Amino acid sequence: MSDFFVHESSYVDPQAKIGSGTKIWYFSHIQSGSSIGNQCTIGQNVNISNNVLIGNYVKIQNNVSIYEGVEIEDYVFCGPSCVFTNDLTPRAKYPKGSSNYKKTVLKLGCTIGANATIVCGHIIGKWAMIAAGSVVTSDVPDHALMCGVPARQVGWVCECGNKLNDQLECPVCQRRYEMVQGKLAERI
Repeated sequence: MSDFFVHESSYVDPQAKIGSGTKIWYFSHIQSGSSIGNQCTIGQNVNISNNVLIGNYVKIQNNVSIYEGVEIEDYVFCGPSCVFTNDLTPRAKYPKGSSNYKKTVLKLGCTIGANATIVCGHIIGKWAMIAAGSVVTSDVPDHALMCGVPARQVGWVCECGNKLNDQLECPVCQRRYEMVQGKLAERI
């Protein structure tokens, strides 16, 4: 008996690793070599490709495909129908194979909004937030609030997810931040 849940309409390949307490809902496919951490939620119609690494407490909403080359750290939220790529110049006639995929890393606690597209080869920083429908074409700093096509930074967000005010303070949880060597850091 396993200590994770897989809905009967979903398929988990034999060489996939699923952590304790993880739930995989309707019509999803977890491919060989992928690894999903503990206490994750995988929504309806999700495809996790070969060799994808997913941390603990990750939430992947409905209709998301996570392709080989994407690595997701703990507490990441992937909104409905967000898109990941792994090849900058794909051709059906000239496949490059997995050794040529561009790596994309989603750092601790970041959020990808519904229908956002993450172009491969970039790092989404810790606790960053990508607005719904945005297209990310470059690296994203920790705590950055990004929106638009292409995505541009429009502010900073707290670890709790709320937008910081001009003094870099969270109006909800009261955390305070400061710029240290060009990066946002929480004041202790």
